[in-house]
Amino acid sequence: MSYLSDITFRRGVALFLLVLSVLIGGTWAIAKLATDHLLNQNATQNARDWAGFLAANVPDLEQIANGEQPSASSLTFFEATRKSGQVFRYVIFNPEGYSQLLADNSHIAQVDLSTFNPEAAKAAKSGNVVVDVKTGPSNSGRSYFAEAYVPVLANSHTVAVVAAFVDEAEQYRNFYRTFFLAAVSLSLLTAFSFGAPAVAWYRRTREKQQADRRIRFLAHHDALTGLANRARLIERLDAALAVPESVSGGVGLHFIDVDRFKEVNDTLGHDGGDALLSAVAERLNALTRIEDLVARLGGDEFVVLQMNLSDRGQAEDFARRIAALLAEPIYYKEQEIRITVTVGVAMAPADGKTSERLLKSADIALYNGKTNGRNCIRFFTPDMDEALQARIRLERLIRDAIAADSFVLHYQPVLEMSGERLVGFEALVRLPTPDGALIQPSVFLPVAEDMRCIDKLGAWVLQEACRTATTWADNLTVAVNLSPAQFEDDIVGVVAKALKDSGLDPRRLELEITEHLLLGSTERTMTQLRELKALGVAIVMDDFGTGYSSLSYLWKFPFDKIKIDRSFMEGFAKSGRDVETVIKTIIALGRELNMRVTVEGVENATQVDFLYDADADQVQGFYFGYPVSANELAAETIKNLRKTIDDKAAKSGRELQKAAN
Repeated sequence: MSYLSDITFRRGVALFLLVLSVLIGGTWAIAKLATDHLLNQNATQNARDWAGFLAANVPDLEQIANGEQPSASSLTFFEATRKSGQVFRYVIFNPEGYSQLLADNSHIAQVDLSTFNPEAAKAAKSGNVVVDVKTGPSNSGRSYFAEAYVPVLANSHTVAVVAAFVDEAEQYRNFYRTFFLAAVSLSLLTAFSFGAPAVAWYRRTREKQQADRRIRFLAHHDALTGLANRARLIERLDAALAVPESVSGGVGLHFIDVDRFKEVNDTLGHDGGDALLSAVAERLNALTRIEDLVARLGGDEFVVLQMNLSDRGQAEDFARRIAALLAEPIYYKEQEIRITVTVGVAMAPADGKTSERLLKSADIALYNGKTNGRNCIRFFTPDMDEALQARIRLERLIRDAIAADSFVLHYQPVLEMSGERLVGFEALVRLPTPDGALIQPSVFLPVAEDMRCIDKLGAWVLQEACRTATTWADNLTVAVNLSPAQFEDDIVGVVAKALKDSGLDPRRLELEITEHLLLGSTERTMTQLRELKALGVAIVMDDFGTGYSSLSYLWKFPFDKIKIDRSFMEGFAKSGRDVETVIKTIIALGRELNMRVTVEGVENATQVDFLYDADADQVQGFYFGYPVSANELAAETIKNLRKTIDDKAAKSGRELQKAAN
């Protein structure tokens, strides 16, 4: 289509130039013909007038034509006429056409039947004026002149013929100067009249052709990177799958996703993100062969169609080279960007015999890699499809629960070791299923974060926990876990609204954050934490001891409480004194920093006895109570719980006393 359009366009341009040339040439020719006609008429009239003027003013023309001498008055007239300048010669002929008197610029001479002139004879015979216009050199050296032969009649008979030779060279120059200016003006006007629209047409046609080419390009290519788009990929994939594997070899599809691309956009802006995507496209192009195809499906998702594979190992090696190449630094405005990618690989025909199925298989493999930590390569297996369907069902449950506010909060008691008293509860969210079962937060919260709906869920948890806590005794606190994703929005406003709507005293609300939030901490994050603390709520470092740099955060931000992760209590029986030493050290560190310490995961009396000796501030675990719904936390239940705690504490005390004795 493009080739035919170009031919049509060139033919149109050639036709236009031909028409314009004909118009300009025709204009020039018409102007010249008109000028020549006017010039001829002017010269003819001038010659006729001069000859008639001579005939009318020489009374003895008949005598001169008969060979007699001109009179004195005629000679005077001839002399005056000869010197007039425009008439450079005149001749008097007899009726037979022979010259009898000739006068030019140099002299006047009477001749005796000197020269026969056919024009003079013609004029004498017909009795009509004969005029002739001549160009080019003449005997007189004139370049353009007119000859007029006027018969002199007496009694209807020609008695003489007067010829006047008039110089029209100056008139010729004037006429042709005027003609040239007129012709040039008309040609320019014609060229402009047709040229301006033609230029506009030409430009519009070229713009349309360029737009058409751009449209055709964008129909099969990505606008940002110039790579093939989904439509082009499907075309190539369909063609590749149509050829038997025995003929063309295997086909591999590599689905590539840039890990945490949103963070690049947030840090460097969309221009930085676009620069990163363009760099990824260039590197993928450099890595592939001419028979392969690189496509961008949108966002940070790329696909490489690898052709002529001999085995799976070749595809795996290629995927590793992709990951290694893209892991090399990329520079944008003197800033170094380092990324990782997750690659999902599907092989044809084993993982799909159609383009749609093969793409889906590669996408499922990619999804599996991203849900299992990112920065990895995954080959499609059938069980991944089953996991994806389970994920889809879970996502549907989460969306429905958010829309209907059907999540459930359970509350687990937190006890003060000193004084053996209940001090509050931790709110733990559960996702109900249609059959009445409850899904644990460790299962659905990561999915909710991937779905980017954790902010709505978190806001609901805060509202519900604060509302429920207002029904408890005034000395009981409620702890709520915050996701790092919630700090991407206005978490301070969300907390303030929950407190205001419920009327809960801010001192009764504890907000638990993990080290993951602080690993990527920015000034904005620290500002939000300070603003939350200014509201009067307590800020708690949750899961302390599981990260790599938790200690550094204890002096960067004044936490109100440290919660030792349950993994320490789980390893208590196995590691013995080593775990005891670490727990005692953390408790002592918290006390030195004026931070309370809560130990999670307490499940038996032996652990309780140890924590009494370690002087822990607070404890939490199944030994003291399982998480229960708000309905089970009525005043009577809390009273019974307090009695149970007191009984357990007293029993532990008696056992310790007995052991001491």
